[in-house]
Amino acid sequence: MTYRELYEQGVLALGKAGVEEDKLDARLLLEYVCKTDRTTLLAHPQRPVTSKETEEYEEALQQRMRHVPLQYIMGSTEFMGLPFHVNPNVLIPRQDTETLVEEAMRFLMDGSRLLDIGCGSGCILLSLLHYSNHCTGMAVDISPGALECARENAQLLADTYPQDADLLQRVTFAESDLLSGVDGTFDMILSNPPYIATDVVKTLMPEVKDHEPLSALDGGTGGLDLYEKLIPDSITHLTPGGSLLVEIGYDQGEAVKALFEQSGYIRVEVVKDLAGNDRVVRGIKSQLR
Repeated sequence: MTYRELYEQGVLALGKAGVEEDKLDARLLLEYVCKTDRTTLLAHPQRPVTSKETEEYEEALQQRMRHVPLQYIMGSTEFMGLPFHVNPNVLIPRQDTETLVEEAMRFLMDGSRLLDIGCGSGCILLSLLHYSNHCTGMAVDISPGALECARENAQLLADTYPQDADLLQRVTFAESDLLSGVDGTFDMILSNPPYIATDVVKTLMPEVKDHEPLSALDGGTGGLDLYEKLIPDSITHLTPGGSLLVEIGYDQGEAVKALFEQSGYIRVEVVKDLAGNDRVVRGIKSQLR
């Protein structure tokens, strides 16, 4: 069987299973299994495939036909231009969350100490440590499996980028339900908490509601449960002048901004993503507190 023939079989199978991006996913899975790149289909469509490659591709297709996310099948994704391992213990990093990281970078100072609450794969904190100078950080999550994934990603970046060789000395990991297991103060606290209302979770596409961790999605009846705990508690863990930044749902800007202001934060701003939707709320702890 040729490379193109196997690809065409994949497109047909995924299309019948109702996978929206059938052509793209069929190609990406084929590249993953055969260890090729995106030009191979055009330049070498008659490339023969081995029986092992065919078997592995069919197994990957079966998973995708059950709507297992592509990133979980391949075990990796890209975020902020960096590679990250992912598995069903962690939420798959999304481009929306890059808005949170980019906003944090606007205010990040060299040598800052950062805290990532509900770190998941670690993509937020590790990206900031990669793109800054001499910063240190702590990543916490209630899930041991998520913390293990985050540790693996710290090792991955340390092994991949010379500037991150000391990354494992600059980051610590701890199991904690929000701030319950956190001591000390930080210059910046970041979080992408679960913020989807419980009833809405049930309506999400199967790749999300059936495969990504519910604890990283479900934000309670109104989607604000975690913010109501996190925001007032976090201010005592910030140094004077420190910042809290959280990702939010597109319709939660005003409600979350009000929680910031009620908790004593100043200069509270709602930041929009590239699509023009409210995506991040940032507040500062007064120098007088």
